[in-house]
Amino acid sequence: MSDRELSCNSAGQFMDRGRMNQNGVVQPLLTDLYQITMAYAYWKSGKTDDQAVFDLFFRNNPFHGEFTIFAGLEECLKFLDSFHYSESDIEYLRQTLPEGIENEFFDYLGNLTARDVILYAIDEGTVAFPRVPIIKVEGPLIIVQLLETTLLTLVNYASLMATNAARYRMVAGKHVKLLEFGLRRAQGPDGGLSASKYSYTGGFDGTSNVLAGKLFNIPVKGTHAHAYITSFSGIGELKTRLLRHKTTGITGDLLEHAIKHRQALSHVLDVSTEESSEGELAAMVSYAIAFPDGFMALVDTYDVKRSGLLNFSAVALALYDFGFYAVGIRIDSGDLAYLSCLARETFEKIAERFKVSWFNKLTIVASNDINEDTILSLNEQGHKIDCFGIGTHLVTCQRQPALGCVYKLVEINGQPRIKLSQDVEKVTMPGHKNAYRLYSADGHALIDLLQKVTEMPPAVGQKVLCRHPFQESKRAYVIPSHVESLYKIYWQDGKIYQKLPTLEQVREKVQISLKTLRNDHKRTLNPTPYKVAVSDNLYNFIHDLWLQNAPIGELS
Repeated sequence: MSDRELSCNSAGQFMDRGRMNQNGVVQPLLTDLYQITMAYAYWKSGKTDDQAVFDLFFRNNPFHGEFTIFAGLEECLKFLDSFHYSESDIEYLRQTLPEGIENEFFDYLGNLTARDVILYAIDEGTVAFPRVPIIKVEGPLIIVQLLETTLLTLVNYASLMATNAARYRMVAGKHVKLLEFGLRRAQGPDGGLSASKYSYTGGFDGTSNVLAGKLFNIPVKGTHAHAYITSFSGIGELKTRLLRHKTTGITGDLLEHAIKHRQALSHVLDVSTEESSEGELAAMVSYAIAFPDGFMALVDTYDVKRSGLLNFSAVALALYDFGFYAVGIRIDSGDLAYLSCLARETFEKIAERFKVSWFNKLTIVASNDINEDTILSLNEQGHKIDCFGIGTHLVTCQRQPALGCVYKLVEINGQPRIKLSQDVEKVTMPGHKNAYRLYSADGHALIDLLQKVTEMPPAVGQKVLCRHPFQESKRAYVIPSHVESLYKIYWQDGKIYQKLPTLEQVREKVQISLKTLRNDHKRTLNPTPYKVAVSDNLYNFIHDLWLQNAPIGELS
């Protein structure tokens, strides 16, 4: 990719910046109005020098599961790198914000950058858990407040999508290919691009989205639609029938070979050629001539058993006469378990009868509104599918459309801040904190531990008291065999502070991180909750601050 930079348009297209494909719509005005009105109120109150710490975290794992994949960090760093209000931004805000805002405030905004911000984060692609901040942002109060909405929108969907994809990967198994086919059903162009990127992060093998392939170097896959098959009504419509042999270069009539093979196959498969569609045969011959090395055909346009498999197999054998090997079939409707078994049995019968062993290895792709439960059911039925093409349920995350990340102030000018609520789940954990993952001797993650930054890190082989943040009786001693510090500084002094991994490396990180979890944490039905704890010191700190800030009721 060249180093050219494409200007952003109103549709928010990605801009080419070498490897950093910057989404042009991600800019300071991609925020909620109240962030800017708060910024003015802070400025008016003389808080320009106040220093704050915010935690970005989620309260519950999605999809009734017990893990979440953290994604979107690189996009957050690109946003910090480019954060600046343009002249047109300032002019728009002058016209949009309430009257009476002082001109000096707009001058202040025009000079704002993220240079004085420090961003800590866990590695992208790491398994994360509720209440443990996945990002911490430290810096001048006004600027870190202005970052809130944009950081949330960059992390929420990315992490949700990567988690959804990882779940599909686990239920499908490591030997089945997964392709993302969701662009047409996604929430707009940006949703489609993000879905392609983060489904690949979560473990999918490719996408049908051509632009995502270009921008993110994701393998692009696809066949053809039913429209291609139905556009032919008979063999008389074939304008081209000739194909050159792959090795000898001799030209021959592919249709003639296909018809000959179809006649022979009809006896082997006990299917009458009169029942099969000539239009389908013509379409497949046409497509095979166009893509002889990559022939994969849709076989369910009319009838898989009586037409699709017969016509495909005839064309596949005809291609073999010319030195080419067909790739496989796609089934887009019907009983996928039964039809995939029928297809595999058909291919095995042909392989044996015609001495073409490669027919045993033809790929069977299935699509048709597939979700996680569909794959689990197909597994129970003993399907013979090699690859799933998944769209709507994947990209729209229909089981849970939002992750629910939040961004909370936990410290200002060195003083801790706590948000109280009658709903204990919404009480924040105050102060600047570090997070550690403690591992057992067998290499599995045991517990995530939050501590105050002033505390010494837990040590291998040393007993650590781990407490539930809000339930006094829930506590346990842990003796870790390995301790992992979760946070790294990713942004400081106006620049990215770590070497960023490639998308492939993030994708590998997801699988490596998932392997550290016990299987009972990852199972689909009733997974075991993963424990998140606080140190004894942080526990007492939280509850002392809670008592200091909670109003005392009065009975009368």
